[in-house]
Amino acid sequence: MNTRSENVRNWLRIRIEMLFEEYKYFDYRFPEPQYLGAKHTHLSWINKFIPDEISVVLDAFSGSQSVSFLFKQLGFKTIINDFLNFNNQIGKALIENKSYTLDSNDLAILFQPATNKDDFDLIEKTFTDIFFEREEAIFLDNFRANISLLENEYKKAVAFTVINRSITRKITMGHFGHMQALVYANDPERIRRNRSLIRPIKELLPSYNNAVFDNTNDNRSFNQNILDLLPQLSNIDLAYFDPPYCDSHANYQGFYHLLETYTEYWKDKEFVNGIKRYEPQRYSGFDKKRDVFSSFEKLFELSSEIPYWLISYNNKSYPGIEDFEELILKHRDVTIETKTYQNDRGGKGSVAGSQEILFVCKPRKKYFIPIKSRNN
Repeated sequence: MNTRSENVRNWLRIRIEMLFEEYKYFDYRFPEPQYLGAKHTHLSWINKFIPDEISVVLDAFSGSQSVSFLFKQLGFKTIINDFLNFNNQIGKALIENKSYTLDSNDLAILFQPATNKDDFDLIEKTFTDIFFEREEAIFLDNFRANISLLENEYKKAVAFTVINRSITRKITMGHFGHMQALVYANDPERIRRNRSLIRPIKELLPSYNNAVFDNTNDNRSFNQNILDLLPQLSNIDLAYFDPPYCDSHANYQGFYHLLETYTEYWKDKEFVNGIKRYEPQRYSGFDKKRDVFSSFEKLFELSSEIPYWLISYNNKSYPGIEDFEELILKHRDVTIETKTYQNDRGGKGSVAGSQEILFVCKPRKKYFIPIKSRNN
């Protein structure tokens, strides 16, 4: 090979490496969630509107972590937050975690008979014959007791993530706002259509282990109300806001109360209604009509130093699109992008024909008037 050909080949190789540098983490696949409002089906659409030349991103209402995982894949330093701890554990497992996975020794620990079982009977006492047969509830308590024996917080987070995903997979419709779980679980026709109802937990583990990677940044996962966390943060380039769609989707604490109860293992809560939802619930500020305007005003004020915002929303949410746009325009220039649901995906805000909205918010343009014009 002559020198000129070798130089051309090297130049092409370097150009190709540069072209695909931003996608070098895309071999790691996000385990698909089963979560109302999860954005995993919208990621390529959202990606179109991420501004260039940013390096630090905040996902303020991170939920299933699908958008956070995209940010991590893109190589950004990714700071995430969710006020529900079961979501925070997903963040610790897949975003903050750089290398820890569960191996066969960890599984032996998790599946062994718990030595402190007397302190772990919450699921058996509270949810037997509601969501689980007694044997299943005892297994979940045993598994929960053994999570504390794992060697570090990241292995614990992976364990929480896998078991919580397994719990949702075994409940038809994937949430806990109904009392038909055992009826569905014992229906052969439903099992035939949805084999995941009877698949073992260990089948899920490889997809989560394989999703752990290091994007060379010190990513962080927080478990706070975002209005409390924002004053503690600085030097954020882009904030992604995916708040609860007030009046559009279900109450997440109501639908996913069991996952939070299992993760927190509440000792100081009352369990109410037929589904045994915990009370009192955590304060959000974004899921009740009486609070939502003032909460968004405060959110935008606290985000004044963050140049770019992307805000996921829905055309059936409260406040309406025009009123919400007016709120944003007090702080940023904004364009509105829309994506129409072609099929029902659960929840009032994602039925066929409804629209997913993305508010693309940029710093206000500064207009400069020449000195001569000002004098005139």
